[in-house]
Amino acid sequence: MTHIKAACIQMDISHCSKQTNISKAISMAENATSDGAKLIVLPEVFSTGFCYGNIEEVSERSPYPTIEALSDFSKKHDCILIGSILGAEVGDKESLLYSNLGFCIEFGDLAGTYKKTHIFGMEKSYFTSGDTILPIKLKKSDITIGLEICYELRFPEVARKLTLAGADILITIAEFPDPKVNVWKSLATSRAIENQIPHIACNRSGIDPYSSFFGGSMITNAWGEVKAEAGKDECIIMHDIDLDETNKIRKAVPLFKDRRLDIY
Repeated sequence: MTHIKAACIQMDISHCSKQTNISKAISMAENATSDGAKLIVLPEVFSTGFCYGNIEEVSERSPYPTIEALSDFSKKHDCILIGSILGAEVGDKESLLYSNLGFCIEFGDLAGTYKKTHIFGMEKSYFTSGDTILPIKLKKSDITIGLEICYELRFPEVARKLTLAGADILITIAEFPDPKVNVWKSLATSRAIENQIPHIACNRSGIDPYSSFFGGSMITNAWGEVKAEAGKDECIIMHDIDLDETNKIRKAVPLFKDRRLDIY
């Protein structure tokens, strides 16, 4: 696949209201697919927000009911869906361990998951961190997704590792809060420029008990040029990503060939 029409769902997340959020996400995703989107990205923990107070109630264990619901949508609409949920698994001492669990669904099937490896702030009191950074290969679409979550946008090593491992598109899902809009914009474009990779940076809007959110979701090409950008409010942004353009850009500026691995 050389082109794919991508959509970012920038939505306000109702705190701890799982069914409300899932219904809204599916409704907005339906609008995106009706406009031709085949790759749809949802914000970080889109179904609950950071619902720490009710985490035992709203977190999900495999096979993850929220992912199953989205898989049905993905199969019906022949699309790819990416986001994260509050995941849970039984630990060594039979207690539940929670995580910020990223997922990628391809045409109805769960193609892969990614447990957030760099956890931030209050997350450290509730979540375990992942220990693997690998892209997710979409076999039917022949596209490889590099997924990172929110705070990880600040770590260039994450995007670089995903790119070197074969990612075709970098995707950042986030709840990046006010007043950090300039940080968000700078980092989102930088990750694209320094890795010569298209980047879908999908943030939430609205407020929760801890923060307010500026939105600002964007889709860039491999030059780091912003091709679609959101304001503060709920919306859908879309762009037709040209994967052939990435190869042309890397030939024009052979960044990866010119790295000095002998000295760094």
